[in-house]
Amino acid sequence: MLLLATLAACATPETRVRNGLKTIGLSEPVSACMAGRMVDRLSLGQLSKLDRLGKLRKRNPGEISIAEFVKQTRALQDPEIVAVVTSSGLVCAIK
Repeated sequence: MLLLATLAACATPETRVRNGLKTIGLSEPVSACMAGRMVDRLSLGQLSKLDRLGKLRKRNPGEISIAEFVKQTRALQDPEIVAVVTSSGLVCAIK
């Protein structure tokens, strides 16, 4: 158990965000693409807010659309998060 906790603490912010996006239900490729962009553009506090969204509802990767995820982020009432998630989603959807 201690080893798992230690490994989790060593995960990069990008890895944590990518895994969180997959937990929310975004596909693997979209999660990987969006995570890199979001980590570069959002503060750790904002990333933490996004992480709380993932704890509300766990889905299988690919079960949620980018549009639905953007809609969920509006509940955080942080315009910068919504802007980054929206722009990242648009860029990553066409890759």
